Amino acid sequence: MTPSLPARAPRPTRPQPLDAPLSRAASAPSLQRQLLKRLRDAVLGGTLPAGSTLPGTRALADALGISRNTVMAVYEQLLAEGFLQSDRRGTRVTELTRPVRTRQTSTPPPVARRVANLRPRAATPPAHEGGHFRPGVPALAQFPAGAWRRALDRAARRAGPAALGYGDPAGEPALRAAIARHLAVTRGVHCEPARIVVTEGAQDALALCVRLLTDPGDVAWVEDPGYRGAKTAMHAGDLEVLPVRVDAQGLCVEAAQARVPSPRIIYTTPSNQYPTGAVLSVARRLALVEAARRHRAWIIEDDYDSEFRHTGEPVGAMQGLVADAPVLYVGSFSKTMFPALRIGFVVLPDALMPAVADAVRELQRGAQRHAQLALADFIDGGEYARHLGRMRRLYRDRRRALLDALERCFAIEHQVEGGPCGLHLTLRLPARYPDRELVAAARAHGMAALALSTFAMRPASVDNGLVLGYGNTPEHLYEPLLRTLAKLARGVATR
Repeated sequence: MTPSLPARAPRPTRPQPLDAPLSRAASAPSLQRQLLKRLRDAVLGGTLPAGSTLPGTRALADALGISRNTVMAVYEQLLAEGFLQSDRRGTRVTELTRPVRTRQTSTPPPVARRVANLRPRAATPPAHEGGHFRPGVPALAQFPAGAWRRALDRAARRAGPAALGYGDPAGEPALRAAIARHLAVTRGVHCEPARIVVTEGAQDALALCVRLLTDPGDVAWVEDPGYRGAKTAMHAGDLEVLPVRVDAQGLCVEAAQARVPSPRIIYTTPSNQYPTGAVLSVARRLALVEAARRHRAWIIEDDYDSEFRHTGEPVGAMQGLVADAPVLYVGSFSKTMFPALRIGFVVLPDALMPAVADAVRELQRGAQRHAQLALADFIDGGEYARHLGRMRRLYRDRRRALLDALERCFAIEHQVEGGPCGLHLTLRLPARYPDRELVAAARAHGMAALALSTFAMRPASVDNGLVLGYGNTPEHLYEPLLRTLAKLARGVATR
């Protein structure tokens, strides 16, 4: 009887994901990318379990009708990424730890509690969408783009390849020197270039102040109503933000002095309070400096658009009012140049420099070096001053035209606030015209005015109104827009 032969072990079958042909369509990814994705998905999805032996590169290339080099490149990539391991026994799938799926798997981990404070209290038009009457937007069509391009070209040519590397963390020395000269002449700010830190816009400057001056849980006083970006920076730093009311003379220092607990920082816009347009009087400025010294607090002076004063001379900065004042002066070029430039700065007091110099070097990275060098050239060459002169005249005319149009066409009871400065006007409206509903209705008609009540942490009945920007809205549109706005106001009015 012929002895039976031992049964031959079955040949391992190639996993199904490897057998399907790859797409040859012109719009399809490359064959290598297709195979790489297929194998990754098969391993992660469990179709190729741990320990599975993959076919040799020549065999898989023949089966798929592709180059062996393509398969070899895919295997090498998956080996580098840790999906596969290779030894004398062949190429196998690595043992991977897969997350256990539970009912909670679809629920993401929690975010920081502070995020709730960073959400807007009411829907507002996103800044990037634009729209007529948007506050804070300059006349972008009037910017001398040609002169700016030439400044950028000169900066790139003069700096050479060196400017492609990291720069001074505090900003380009040429720009800091140009800012110091400009502030001394136009704003009465006394500083050496070494005390200036260039930032990525005013918001970054505020965030830097919070990081340098406060610890989580510290108290910040802010104007109410006031700039929402300042509150955002402070909430992001886990500060306790306490609103201080604003009246016709700016921040009510007398009321603030009685506040408990004491602040670590005090935020104010003294030259043109945002959004009401009030100017902080000299008496209140001195009282605020005294209060800061008594509480051992720092004052952040946000001088966001005082370059555009339409009558007389610009109101001087608080920073240079008293020697050794505990004031950090914040500014930017978003209003005077254009928002996308993203260059701001903070002037640090002498007394603060020894304590924070090392921290500034660690926190900052000296971004946008070519733009900084071009801006220094723009300032030193006189183009910046000429541009400011043209814009002052334009905004003065637009403000006057808006006031005239309001008187003729906005047939709704209102009170105009704000002095002859800046790029916006504030209208106080009776409570029967709810400002948030009015802003929502106006948005559908291409208007991006903001509701005054959204600037207040604790809105009062007097905080009902509109903030109308005139910087980037041509004069010929004022009358039709205001007529539409008045009609919308009557439509949302309550009995």
